[in-house]
Amino acid sequence: MRCVIISGSPETNPDFIKQAVKSDDYVICADRGYEFAKLAGIEPNLIVGDFDSYKEKISANCEIVKLNPQKDDTDTIHSIDLAFEKGFTEFLLLGALGGRTDHTFANLSALYYIAEKGGRGVLLSENERVEFLEKGEYCFGGYYGKTFSLFPFGCESVCVSYKGAQYPLDRYSLKSSVPLGISNVFISEKSEIKIYDGNAILIINLKEEYI
Repeated sequence: MRCVIISGSPETNPDFIKQAVKSDDYVICADRGYEFAKLAGIEPNLIVGDFDSYKEKISANCEIVKLNPQKDDTDTIHSIDLAFEKGFTEFLLLGALGGRTDHTFANLSALYYIAEKGGRGVLLSENERVEFLEKGEYCFGGYYGKTFSLFPFGCESVCVSYKGAQYPLDRYSLKSSVPLGISNVFISEKSEIKIYDGNAILIINLKEEYI
């Protein structure tokens, strides 16, 4: 099973949330994420938050974990920790892109946090798909014509190769100070990215097509 965490970005589309959540997903709402779950007609399994951004009455018939507003981690990170305790390692984070830049960056960092704990996470909106890539080989199908960008994350540089990209790379080191990894294009129905050293954030643009 997959754990879906719905966060509270103001740019969240409830219709997209409804499409993205599957019937067998375990759903955690992080604070205002409960508002978007209600609008999407989704009953969460767990609601977590200090409820600084959602102040209405909670009518869901599920477990609720209330956090102290004076805390060290975000509602989303606390949700991730609870999901790991329940045995989940696959995560889909919705409502986590857009709005305040600091919140978005914190959610990018959450992907790194998930990877450090042995899981795999994806940030998804109707416009973008974001993943954290560490050393290894990754295949991407169904993105022909879509743009993608890849940047070092949490490190000075990342050594990477691309196959099936408009601008292929072969063991090239992308530096965090020079954004050369922006706006490439998948030109194959099956493209490959290999990370030899370092970590990266991969951002796939789901709307624009250049082929």
